Amino acid sequence: MTAAQTDPTGTEDARARLDEARGLLARHPVVDGHNDLPWALREQVAYDLARRDIAADQSAHLHTDLPRLRAGGVGAQFWSVYVRSDFAGDNAVSATLEQIDVVAQLLERYPADLVRALTAEDMERARTEGRIASLMGAEGGHSINNSLATLRALYALGVRYMTLTHNDNIDWADSATDVPRAGGLTAFGHEVVREMNRIGMLVDLSHVAATTMRDALATSVAPVIFSHSSARAVCEHPRNVPDDVLAQLPVNGGVAMATFVPKFILPAAVAWTQAADENLRAHGFHHLDTTPAAMELHRAFEETHPRPRATAATVADHLDHMRQVAGIDHIGIGGDYDGTAFTPSGLEDVAGYPHLVAELLGRGWSHADLAKLTWSNAVRALRDAEAVARDLSATRGPSNARI
Repeated sequence: MTAAQTDPTGTEDARARLDEARGLLARHPVVDGHNDLPWALREQVAYDLARRDIAADQSAHLHTDLPRLRAGGVGAQFWSVYVRSDFAGDNAVSATLEQIDVVAQLLERYPADLVRALTAEDMERARTEGRIASLMGAEGGHSINNSLATLRALYALGVRYMTLTHNDNIDWADSATDVPRAGGLTAFGHEVVREMNRIGMLVDLSHVAATTMRDALATSVAPVIFSHSSARAVCEHPRNVPDDVLAQLPVNGGVAMATFVPKFILPAAVAWTQAADENLRAHGFHHLDTTPAAMELHRAFEETHPRPRATAATVADHLDHMRQVAGIDHIGIGGDYDGTAFTPSGLEDVAGYPHLVAELLGRGWSHADLAKLTWSNAVRALRDAEAVARDLSATRGPSNARI
């Protein structure tokens, strides 16, 4: 069923589906692959959590707070401990440690709602307790500064995936949005993937070039993930996953988690976002800036350049395609909330997941399939990666390879 065939949101059938979606999420909550709340807290209030108390409504400032996570049916969140890729060397490592620290502060401040999770079993236990399992993912291999010892240290601190690159190439891997240099992974890049397999850290292939995706899949013996990427066949953007890569996930056991970022999912939004980003840079802002001053510039730009609007149906189109190519056992959700200036209509913030589930119900997705999408696929991928790590660590010690 296409977006045009679905019911308007105000119909009785649509309201019934939304109620059904909320009931389903109460049993099979969302594991979201990527949320940039830690970076937003860094940029907006320099980690002063009293100024952004997420126990209260923060919709004026953030996509994320506890009441909206609860309303959205979120049961597990990979908090991104991202730092921008123009952070280099030890500065990138230090900033990543600060990001990890603020996640720890959030867990200490809100123990009734958030609980630290390191394993798939921890995720299941949190669901039983009615708390939101909180895991971490490092977004970009620049965070380890070419050091496998630093990679292991991040794992010891609780990081359970690493995105191999962010928007720029690094010494050992090509990014999707930079000029190709390595042609995928270098020899050291392959060793990073092997060491991630050995310790049980998920290899995240969002942001990387298609050549890097293919190299990583050829090397990894554990499931990979795409923490926030959609289908390139539906929207031709280098941040999305080509069909040949999606088709490899059943053999690998991996999971591609569809993102909500309009410029990655709606073709009409790609050119508009490029112009809006140029407008930010022309006024002295980084193009990824989402601070109030940057957003004010965006709003002024929108007045004369109307923004194309993605919807929950746009995301569902991607999930339909990803399901067709990769299979129902290999897809998930990674919204990228608080890491994007714009979100789709109906998915404005973390309270929106029921609207996506309702859209999929309207397209004939079964409860069993939706339970895989929202919860069990991501949990299974982490559990399988843990099993691989147990086997590998029994036969191989830490790698001390260097570039």
